[in-house]
Amino acid sequence: MGMKTVAIIGALDEEVALIAKSLTHVTHTAKGSLDIVSGTVDSFGSDVIKVAATVGGMGLVNAAATTQLLIDEFAPDAVIFSGIAGNLNTHLHINDVVLGGTLRYLDTDMRLVGQWKPGTADAPVEEFHSDDRLLEVADEALANAGITHITGIIASGNYFVDTPQKAEEVIRLTGADAVEMEGAAVAQVAARNDVPALVIRALSDNADTDYEVFKEFDISEYADTAARLAVDIVKRL
Repeated sequence: MGMKTVAIIGALDEEVALIAKSLTHVTHTAKGSLDIVSGTVDSFGSDVIKVAATVGGMGLVNAAATTQLLIDEFAPDAVIFSGIAGNLNTHLHINDVVLGGTLRYLDTDMRLVGQWKPGTADAPVEEFHSDDRLLEVADEALANAGITHITGIIASGNYFVDTPQKAEEVIRLTGADAVEMEGAAVAQVAARNDVPALVIRALSDNADTDYEVFKEFDISEYADTAARLAVDIVKRL
């Protein structure tokens, strides 16, 4: 068994820059329009873990392409996707975290799409899942950081949910706790490649915020938290 490798897809340049700061022997790889930083981190055990981190781009296609490229280039033992999402759960608040136990697409007919691995023509899948062990480790890391979190349902679609009507529709279609534009694609590509995945979403707004207003949020504070969490999770592996 060689060195464990973990691929991390982040939402922000600052987040990936902060992850890079906690790595040693950092190198940069430019490929497929990505700047991928890789290096090593000491785990809480005796292992050294290799980390490859990048900003994946927004939307399902960018997320899928990034995930496949990282898998091809680095053959990771796990893919962690960290980002922000709109909150759909009345019990949660801004800065709380939803772990994607279940990931569902918006606007996607899973009778067709779900026939591909991990589904089959006879038994199409209707949703995707984060890995149980990774969820367990993330749960420990979040508890340790004192962050309110749940393991729930995340809905992914190629459009920004910015009105109460759209938010209600997402809840009706998917039962989601949070909505964003990438998670299900990352989970699907990871499943196609038999790589365990983890989707982590910090809640940035209540999914009824106009995009122009959303753009004004200070997400640099989130970048710091996300980077620390990602490194903590890696160390716990």
